[in-house]
Amino acid sequence: MIHAKGVAEVTDADFTAEVLAERDRPVLVEFTADWCGPCRQLAPVLSAVAAEEAGRLKVVQIDADANPGAVTRYGVLSLPTMLLFRDGEPVRQIVGARPRRRLLQELDEALVTA
Repeated sequence: MIHAKGVAEVTDADFTAEVLAERDRPVLVEFTADWCGPCRQLAPVLSAVAAEEAGRLKVVQIDADANPGAVTRYGVLSLPTMLLFRDGEPVRQIVGARPRRRLLQELDEALVTA
């Protein structure tokens, strides 16, 4: 899996505890895979967002190939897909790589309206 520095990895086994049970702050989950070129482009962006927004947003990654349960449950059809969860529910889906500024803008909009 392409690992973004400073971003924790979750699996099907701990998805409920790490994502769905989080009540203190929203969780951004990136579905990724080793073979995904745009995922490589997104890794430094996710690292930056995780560092900048640590107080108000938890950022994690999940390997789509190794964790088919979450992929199926949330209907992930292409990579990278990011899902923003609030209180255990997905409130926003973002598909494809983005520059940091655009991703932060989309997250700000989702966090305000969610």
